[in-house]
Amino acid sequence: MFKRADGRIVKNIEPFQKIMPYIMKTRTDSMNMFEEQIDCEPLDKYVAAKKENDITVTYLDIIIASLVRLIALRPQLNRFIMRGRIYTRPKIWVSFVVHTTLMTEEAGTTIKLCFEGTETISEISETVKKAIARETEKSKEHNGTDKLAATLMKIPGPLISFAVNTLLWLDRRNLLPKSVMDASPFHTSVFVTNLKSLGINPVYHHVYEFGTTGLFIAYGKEKKLPAVVNGDRIEIRKMMGMTVVTDERFCDGLYFARSFRLLRQFFADPAMLEEPLAAKVEDYE
Repeated sequence: MFKRADGRIVKNIEPFQKIMPYIMKTRTDSMNMFEEQIDCEPLDKYVAAKKENDITVTYLDIIIASLVRLIALRPQLNRFIMRGRIYTRPKIWVSFVVHTTLMTEEAGTTIKLCFEGTETISEISETVKKAIARETEKSKEHNGTDKLAATLMKIPGPLISFAVNTLLWLDRRNLLPKSVMDASPFHTSVFVTNLKSLGINPVYHHVYEFGTTGLFIAYGKEKKLPAVVNGDRIEIRKMMGMTVVTDERFCDGLYFARSFRLLRQFFADPAMLEEPLAAKVEDYE
């Protein structure tokens, strides 16, 4: 079997976990879905504190930085399934959709960024802003993802299905060119969509069969909701809905639960992300 450019096979795993991809053969067959309500107060306080120092930080910056740090510390979240085998990625990729304008009904463009996992929130925020600025300033034709889609759409209609099926076939056999993987937003550690900017609630978004992503996170508009504060009183707080869809085959439910408990800690105190991580935790051999 050919080696993949975007991952290596994980061998040191439990037999039950190893057999799961053969029982649940597709990502859509393996999806787990849950929703979180994120207290916006810590996020707003952090954003305001940075603004006092003329530093702009957005919810998207905090969410991406939190996910990068989470995956760096919880490496099983950076796995994917291909032809029944469990792989782990060497780096952390984050895909997200950007709407360069809300004045028209044009679809957004997708950006994919690569991180080592040791970056601070400041470094990630700067990377995200530069990427969004590039996509805002230039036409879609220069975006790698849109260019790949445009190339496929130049093929005569009856052959498009054949072309896509060929890419799927190559991917399953580890023959997909690295250039296609780099351009594909679906070959990613996590896909994030910001529905808050569109003023709607988050949806439970499927994980794609094409590509390797097994984590899809959506967050939506804020609303006032009752929340338990300090474990003993109820207050009306500004809360933001966040939905998570996972491919349950590459790690078990307990691992997911502990991972998202850590993610909540980052949202409760984004300052935790200001110090660089000495090194990301590596997955099993």
